[in-house]
Amino acid sequence: MKNDTIANLLVKYLEARGVRHIFGLCGHTNIAVLAALAKSRKIKFVNTRHEQIAAHAADGYARATKKASVVLSHLSPGLTNAATGVANAALDSIPMVVIAGDVPTHYYGKHPHQEVNLHADASQYEIYRPFVKRAWRVDSPHLFPEILEKAFVLAESGRPGPVLVDVPMDVFSKKIDGALFDRQLANNRALAKPSLDEPTAERIVEQLLAAKRPLLYVGGGILLADAATELREFAEQLSLPVAHTLMGKGALPDDHPLILGMTGFWGTKYINDRCKAADWILGLGTRFSEADCSSWEPAYTFNFPPTKLIHIDIDPAEIGRNYPVAIGAVADLKSALAVLTHVAKRLAPDGVKRAKLLAEMAANRKAFVAGNKKAMESDNWPMRPERILADLRAVLPRDSILCTDVGWNKNGMAQQYPVYTPGSVFTPGGFATMGFGSPAALGAKVALPDKVVVALIGDGGFGQNPAALATAFADDIAVVWVIMNNHAFGTIAGLEMAHYGTTFATVFEKDGKSHSPDYAAIARAYGVEGIKVGSAAEFKPALEQAIKLNRPVVLDVYMKNEPVPTAGHWNIMDIYSPGKKVHHVSTGD
Repeated sequence: MKNDTIANLLVKYLEARGVRHIFGLCGHTNIAVLAALAKSRKIKFVNTRHEQIAAHAADGYARATKKASVVLSHLSPGLTNAATGVANAALDSIPMVVIAGDVPTHYYGKHPHQEVNLHADASQYEIYRPFVKRAWRVDSPHLFPEILEKAFVLAESGRPGPVLVDVPMDVFSKKIDGALFDRQLANNRALAKPSLDEPTAERIVEQLLAAKRPLLYVGGGILLADAATELREFAEQLSLPVAHTLMGKGALPDDHPLILGMTGFWGTKYINDRCKAADWILGLGTRFSEADCSSWEPAYTFNFPPTKLIHIDIDPAEIGRNYPVAIGAVADLKSALAVLTHVAKRLAPDGVKRAKLLAEMAANRKAFVAGNKKAMESDNWPMRPERILADLRAVLPRDSILCTDVGWNKNGMAQQYPVYTPGSVFTPGGFATMGFGSPAALGAKVALPDKVVVALIGDGGFGQNPAALATAFADDIAVVWVIMNNHAFGTIAGLEMAHYGTTFATVFEKDGKSHSPDYAAIARAYGVEGIKVGSAAEFKPALEQAIKLNRPVVLDVYMKNEPVPTAGHWNIMDIYSPGKKVHHVSTGD
């Protein structure tokens, strides 16, 4: 590269790295970069109306591409607006590089327009320190290429996550030698990852072969490592039942004979009991989070000890954090499972058969579906949530992408919606962010334009970021939004009613009557197709029509506020109502 401004060289560097989309919003601190992007023929700037939308869209994009996405932000309010989306990515281990403008270096401490300096001069970048892997402020222009390269490598390596590169606006306009960027582009992009040594793999396989009731427990780390194929091969070789976390949903297809299902508060009694009764569990890419583990209380989901735990994760901080480990290993799950399968085929060349267990598991899955059959086929209005999920599954292709928010659309999906393609569900896990699903679907569709992408969200979540529709219209991003509209923050309403006998501040009312905006009309105001579903029978054909249109569509579906059935445990229930074992109750009509 020739000598040029950092803004122009930045865009050329991103082009050379293979970046094809940047999500963001303008501000006076980043317009030099926007002007450079205007000349790019390789990178499209996805313009949003709010920085949280940009961050969530970039999150969905990164989940779809399995590469670091890029967010361009303005300083201070731009960064704080984006912070929720970036923190959501951090807690779900999603790689992201946030590039933000800042006040000019020569104005540090003078409190220029929008500077954050209440505790230190020019300290806005420190806002991100609690949740990003690293935050840099670029004070020397010639160091910017090196910092940017480090940012991408750090975001994508080890346990992935977001990073921040904070750039004073005058630095964007400085000229430097393009050779400084060329030097960084000479680096190898494919870094080798740590694997599992064969002696450790032998110990693990030998314990699983000797166990009477072994079990695999997998989290989102399997999908982040792109290790679903390796997981399936290993599980099949030893005929190991597979339970999963919320984030591990789909790591093994839901129609596979070895699948148990999701554990914890939103899991079923059969699944939780199988986990509790296991003598050895191999945990893969999971942090054993509270909801998945029924608040870690041994009476409900896991009982370590006497159950013994083998735990493999790319992040050593997770191993032994919540449960004691008998064998722990830090490794990339894709390569680790390849080694485990190699050893399993050597130690058990004929594989392992568990015909009785598989038959029992199949009978349980059949019984669970039968138990929901009435609700799944109900013509009641407002619609039963089970019917919405059933019709959705009947219409969507096996490899469609589903982006959820929080509430029934997330918890009910994980419990009752079959996922057949690994990595085809994007959901906010660690941060559980309301407002994630709508913009995340934008990013997913931008990354995977040939896939059917549906945002399954509640009316509370859709109301957080309706301006995502402006971006969808402007860029012809053909997402289908299915709004499960119960006129409430439904999960919290059911929780408050169960424990305190009121739904104060959780339901949407006007003069004592249930109320919701006409989201289909709002969609049309943005230039997007809007369909207000009027009966249960109308939903399925409306969804089929929306997909065929191949353009942005909002389906507004009135839904009964019925709680997701729970068999696990969440300790907050004991905080609200000690000793009563109360969960959620229906607040619907």
